[in-house]
Amino acid sequence: MTTLARKLQSRGHDVVFISLPDGEAAVRATGLAFLPCGAKEYPLGSLKERLRWLSKLQGEEALQATLQNVAVRTEAMLNSLPAILTAAEVDAVVVDTVLIYTELAPMSLGMPYVHVANALHFDWSGYTPLCFYDWPHEATPAAWTRNLKGVELFFERLESTTAVAKAFAKRASLDIDWDNHSTTFSKLAWITQTPGAFDFESSHWPQQFHHTGPFHDGAGRIEVDFPWERLTGEPLIYASMGTLMNGLADVYRTIIAAAAQRKGVQLVLSIGDQLDPEQIGPLPSNTILVQRAPQLELLKRASVCITHAGLNTVLESLAQGVPQVAIPVTVDQPGVAARIAHKKTGLFVPLKELNVSRLSLLLDHVLNDPIYRDNARYIQAKIAETDGLSKAADLLERAFEC
Repeated sequence: MTTLARKLQSRGHDVVFISLPDGEAAVRATGLAFLPCGAKEYPLGSLKERLRWLSKLQGEEALQATLQNVAVRTEAMLNSLPAILTAAEVDAVVVDTVLIYTELAPMSLGMPYVHVANALHFDWSGYTPLCFYDWPHEATPAAWTRNLKGVELFFERLESTTAVAKAFAKRASLDIDWDNHSTTFSKLAWITQTPGAFDFESSHWPQQFHHTGPFHDGAGRIEVDFPWERLTGEPLIYASMGTLMNGLADVYRTIIAAAAQRKGVQLVLSIGDQLDPEQIGPLPSNTILVQRAPQLELLKRASVCITHAGLNTVLESLAQGVPQVAIPVTVDQPGVAARIAHKKTGLFVPLKELNVSRLSLLLDHVLNDPIYRDNARYIQAKIAETDGLSKAADLLERAFEC
C-alpha cells in the first residue's frame, strides 16, 4: 500500500498514510506523511506483541485469533477515523479490504472511498471459492453451493466484527443492507493487485472490480545485509514463511531437511524476527539462514521459492518467473495456494500434511518439470505487460476524478 501511495504522491497528489501507531516507522521510511489511528487500543509496541503470539498459531486456530483481532481493530479505527479524516481535511480515502467495515468511517462523512485488496480479494458471491479455503475452482452447481456455505461460515465467525460495524452504523445513521455482504464495498472502484492471469476464471465480477497486477517498483524497502559471498552459483532454493505467521520452528526444520536431500542445490532460508536462529538447530552445509533477506534480489537468482503462499511473496516470485512450492498456514494463504495449483505455477501442501518426504517430492516435481517455470514465466510476462502499479494509480485518479 505504501508503494501505491508513493505512486500517487509522485503524480502530484497530497497523500497521508493512516494506520496503527506501530506502522509509523515503516511508513515514514518510505517518504510518506503518517497519522496514527486507534492509538488508545493499540499503543506503540502493542501490535508487535500481538503478532508474536499470532505467529505461533496455524490453520483454524490462527484464523479465529485473527478474526478476534479484526473486531478490536475495526472498533478502534471506527472510533478514531472520522475525527482524523475531518481534521486532516481528507478529500478521498483508499481502504485496504482487510480492514473489514472500516469504510463506514468515510461513508459516515459522505466522503468518496475506494477499496484496494493487497491480500487476496474477497469473493462473497460463491462463484469462486472464498480466499480462506484451498478448494479448487469448479464452475458447477455443487461447487457454487459449497462456496456459498463457506461464505456463510466465515460471516458466522465474523459476528463480533459485524456487531461493531452495526453499532457504528446506527450511531452514524447509516442505512446498511446487512444481508448483502458486498453492500459496503466501494461503488467507485475495487482494485486487487492479483493479476487476472493468476486468478480463477470468472465473469461475475461487478463493473468497478479491476485486476491490476502487483504494486512493485523495487524501492521503499529497508536495506538488508546478506552474505552474498556464500552463494555458490548452484541452483538456489529461496524459502520464506513471511512476516506474520512465521513462528513455527518445525516448518523451517522440515524445509531444511527436504532441501538437504537435494544434491547440487543451495538453500537460503529467511525466518523473520519471531524465532532465534538457534531454535532451528544445526544447519547442513548447503543452507544459509538469515532473519531478514533481500527477497527481490534473491528471487532473481532462484530456481524455486518455498513460500507460505502470502500474496506479496507469490507475486514477487511470479514477477521474476520463479515457480513456487507453497505451505499455506492460514487466512488468505490457502486461496493463494489454490491458484498456484490451478495455474500450475507450482504445487502446495497443506500445513497439517507437511513432512520431509512430501515436501521433498514437491520440490523434485517443481524443479524438474519445466511446466511450472514456463507457466510462471507466462504470468511474469503478463505482469510486465500490465504494469499493475500504474494501472492502479490510473484507476484511483479516475474514480476520484482527479
